[in-house]
Amino acid sequence: MNYTYLHRLYAKRAELESKLELHDARNCFGDEELEDGTQSDLRERLNEISEEIAAMEQSPGR
Repeated sequence: MNYTYLHRLYAKRAELESKLELHDARNCFGDEELEDGTQSDLRERLNEISEEIAAMEQSPGR
């Protein structure tokens, strides 16, 4: 297993989660300009990375 790549995926997922939390917080304050698809893009990318992490963690070489 490529632990360096897995570590990078963990870091990228944490970064995207932070961006999503910030986006959600800004949305709570009524910033209508945020309805540009950013939230769905962040969630989609988070799902992709989480699935890739899960697949790597389940691989027999671990």
